[in-house]
Amino acid sequence: MTDLSDLATLPSVAGQPLTTARGIVVIHPSRDAYLGVAGDLHDVGFDLCSDLCAVDYLRHPGRDLPPGVEGERFEVVVNLTSLARRQRVRIRIQVPESDPSLPSLVGLYPGTEAMEREAYDMFGIVFRGHPDLTRILMPDDWEGHPLRKDYSVGRVPVQFKEAPGPR
Repeated sequence: MTDLSDLATLPSVAGQPLTTARGIVVIHPSRDAYLGVAGDLHDVGFDLCSDLCAVDYLRHPGRDLPPGVEGERFEVVVNLTSLARRQRVRIRIQVPESDPSLPSLVGLYPGTEAMEREAYDMFGIVFRGHPDLTRILMPDDWEGHPLRKDYSVGRVPVQFKEAPGPR
């Protein structure tokens, strides 16, 4: 592969909707194709996952999606980088509210471990096969997922742990 236009020739990417955003190719795979697409991209040199985050589109269901992609409440966005090629590619996966889960990318991109935990903690998206899918930002006994658009609005008191040693 010499440029990003060749991405469509990868077996897992062929047939998946492709768009561009600010010069970056965006792949919109189905949940079933997600892990295969990420694996093929890793195999052709996209060896760094620079970001993985989640979005809740509860109040914005009419967002811009390519034909053939049905919008769901949640979306996981993965940004991959090829350092050798100096190129980026983005993966956008629709995740339904009725089954907010995806396979984990930790086996391909170990750096996604904390990013997937954050998406789980803040949005409740479960990453199947994750080695330690526990809360990372909120206390273990916290109920709910604070970045969901239906999470109740209110003041949350700041909780500090006691600082060790003298000040």
